[in-house]
Amino acid sequence: MFSPEGPSLRELAVQALSSVERGYDLLAPKFDHTPFRTPDAVLAAVESALRRTGPFDTGLDLCCGTGAGVGVLAGVCRERVVGVDFSAGMLGVARERVRPTGPAVSFVRADARALPFGPAVFDLVVSFGAFGHFLPRELPGLFTQVRSVLRPGGRFAFPLVAPPRPGSLGYWTLLGFDTVMRVRNALWRPPFVMYYRAFRFGDVRRELARAGFRVDLHALPEFGRRRDGSPRVRLVVARTPE
Repeated sequence: MFSPEGPSLRELAVQALSSVERGYDLLAPKFDHTPFRTPDAVLAAVESALRRTGPFDTGLDLCCGTGAGVGVLAGVCRERVVGVDFSAGMLGVARERVRPTGPAVSFVRADARALPFGPAVFDLVVSFGAFGHFLPRELPGLFTQVRSVLRPGGRFAFPLVAPPRPGSLGYWTLLGFDTVMRVRNALWRPPFVMYYRAFRFGDVRRELARAGFRVDLHALPEFGRRRDGSPRVRLVVARTPE
């Protein structure tokens, strides 16, 4: 789970009792040594899938953290890549570690719910592992923000792992985590919003459509299929009208 270079139990406890922003500022130096970072295999699979539909000129990594997704964008974009996050600590690590060749890369501190970019400036927006930080009621505003910064025909892409089957170890693990977080937020302020089971594809697809996207699903073959034949991991690609 955690490498020796990762955070200690005490450090995780301090983070969990902080706000989301402050928590990630504290975790930033060791974030890449935790299981919270998107695995390289997922990043590579998404980049491979996007290469088949690109290339793109400009790209935005929404809630970029330490910049793992920026590397994906640098592989499929030709001109400009931007990473946006509200944690100054995470952005500081990203600026130190991300050194891609090719398109110009920059980082901007901002809230994803109020993006500081002009309308229709990006061809591609990606996001990795950040949606648990948004409550379901915030998704319409979030998706509207993404829609506003995309050019006609632009794409909003993110990987989606199939939920664990009810009764499985994974199911109970995620349910237990979310339950602990809800109890923590009921008893402690400021809240730390991170719920693994709140981002439900049916709700997400409906809100994307309401925001003006056409939604397509692409299986990521690198991760195989479940016993019922469904993909273990899909790439959601939401496209704006031409």
